[in-house]
Amino acid sequence: MMRKVLITGGSGLIGRRLSFLLKSRGYEVRILSRSNNPNKSYKTFLWNISEKTINDSAFEGLNHIIHLAGAGIADKRWSEKRKKEIIASRVASTNLLYNTVKRLKTPLNSFISASATGYYGAITSETIFEEKDKPAKDFLGKVCSLWEDSIFQFNQIKIRTVALRTGIVLSKDGGALKKMKTPIITSLGNGKQYMPWIHIDDLCELYIKAIEDQEFKGAFNAVSSEHISNLSFSKKISKIFNYPFLAIGAPSFILQIVFGEMSTIILNGSRISANKIKQAGFIFKFENLEKALKNLR
Repeated sequence: MMRKVLITGGSGLIGRRLSFLLKSRGYEVRILSRSNNPNKSYKTFLWNISEKTINDSAFEGLNHIIHLAGAGIADKRWSEKRKKEIIASRVASTNLLYNTVKRLKTPLNSFISASATGYYGAITSETIFEEKDKPAKDFLGKVCSLWEDSIFQFNQIKIRTVALRTGIVLSKDGGALKKMKTPIITSLGNGKQYMPWIHIDDLCELYIKAIEDQEFKGAFNAVSSEHISNLSFSKKISKIFNYPFLAIGAPSFILQIVFGEMSTIILNGSRISANKIKQAGFIFKFENLEKALKNLR
């Protein structure tokens, strides 16, 4: 019997790649969308988070939900209004899914959601953060903590629940790597901040493992085990894409002026442990940054 997966955020960078991989492996992929422009490759259903409406037909015979929807953290400056949008887009959307599944008594096998390494805060420290660590008290920590509170509601109705705390996703089709590939490569600030990262194909394989492995539950860090600083990361991009590298980093105060409070996410970063997903049997295809970047040329 064909397994049925409903994906929110299916038109995004991760959603597009994951939908393709799932369909190629025989899954029936359904997309939950805010717009009436259906992707002809997949059945598309409408929802409106602010109005708390959703097409119940999307849940008929459904086996799994993969929840990727959420306003981009780095898309706009963090005004107070924008901060509320970032939180609401994650918490309200998850609550709508939860209330619908509960109301329809949909016998899901799993609810799998994105989260972020921002759970541990926008800080640079000596700590290598593990899943058992507490959330930070800064804005990113608050976002992820509230987000995961809404995600793990699904445990209350006995649905296996997974949250993938994702680092920087590397893809040739957009996202962070495209923004980093400037005509002249330079580090940001002092360049000592760490950049937890993952190749998009490894991330998608992790989502597929979360669907298929019944023992997979709880929070997992979705990052490569290779810890690399912003300076080293920048030099790797320069070398592999053959762009000139400027040894003088972009000054922190300039980035703070340009991005405001949001600059904390590019000027800070700690090491994040990948031990838990490896102990759960996940095998990376791209654990080494140089190999990952060469694949994305």
